[in-house]
Amino acid sequence: QVHLVESGGESVQPGESLRLSCAVSGLTGETNSLGWLRQTPTIERELVAGLYTGSGYTYYGDAVKGRFTISQDKVNNRVILQMNGLRPEDSAIYYCVAGAWGKWDYWGQGTRVTVSS
Repeated sequence: QVHLVESGGESVQPGESLRLSCAVSGLTGETNSLGWLRQTPTIERELVAGLYTGSGYTYYGDAVKGRFTISQDKVNNRVILQMNGLRPEDSAIYYCVAGAWGKWDYWGQGTRVTVSS
């Protein structure tokens, strides 16, 4: 069974950086993609970044391009989201997700990021 556990969310000031980490276990051949989705009370779920584990292809939402980086630590079975230049509009609950590309069947419990001065 796929199990995802996020960590790293906290309150920071605009312009600062955060590193979210997701411990991943139980991946199967059908779960070929990992990603980070975020959700706020006013915005529907938004795919922030995705990674296709087979080829290493990465995707970034327009709002985070150039600021966020997704990577996979295969040694420690983690997927990392490095977030730089954080803005107040990045405040959200961030979920680590896994599944077939675009079909996120598995979700972590979420970690809250707050960006405020």
